[in-house]
Amino acid sequence: MNRASLVIALAASMAATVGCASKNYVRQQTTPIINKTNELDDLAAQNSKAIKDVDARAQAGITDVNTRAAAADQKAQTAGQQAAQAQTSADNAVHRVDVLTDAVANLDNYKIVTEAAVHFGFDKDFLTKQAKEDLDKLAETVPNTKGYIITVEGGTDSVGPADYNYGLSERRASSVIQYLGSKYNIPAHKIYVIGLGKDKPVEENKTREGRAANRRVNVRLMTNTTGATPQQPSANPAPPSM
Repeated sequence: MNRASLVIALAASMAATVGCASKNYVRQQTTPIINKTNELDDLAAQNSKAIKDVDARAQAGITDVNTRAAAADQKAQTAGQQAAQAQTSADNAVHRVDVLTDAVANLDNYKIVTEAAVHFGFDKDFLTKQAKEDLDKLAETVPNTKGYIITVEGGTDSVGPADYNYGLSERRASSVIQYLGSKYNIPAHKIYVIGLGKDKPVEENKTREGRAANRRVNVRLMTNTTGATPQQPSANPAPPSM
């Protein structure tokens, strides 16, 4: 029973007790009380609704905080995994460098399995059809060679400035490396450039033929595996006269 009902019941009791009181008198006395009681009921209902709204907002806020915390935790875990992967990649790279450095420092312990000399036209750095065929023959031996490295030594003739020739010989060596890597999936850390430029000519630069012979990249497949049977270097066709 609410307050208004209680007041009406009290009023009815008063009317029954005081027989001389008129109904209008009772109404005049009880109406303000009923109105006040209704106001109190309305205020209580508003307060209850406000409390529920505050509670709902608080629950929503807690849910949002939990969601953000979970998202932040996920991001932190992802960042941690990426950092771990980066560290692993860095460690592997360092290991490959250490292995390669050790290999190059101990080239005397390596034996040549096979080699090829690929030649280039004058002031050119792209592989000719013959050059690709020579590299194909060398690459066919790689799957059967354990503990191998491939050394690449670029060269030029003596025509032109030294700085330009170093750049040209580097581009020629890069052409060889890219070809072996893209066609035969030979890892970059297995290939090592040991010389560039015109410092190590294989022929005199005084003749046209000699200069053509010096426009080359020497490629050697080498192994440090005991018991490996080196092959005789394949004969290369005469370099192009260009």
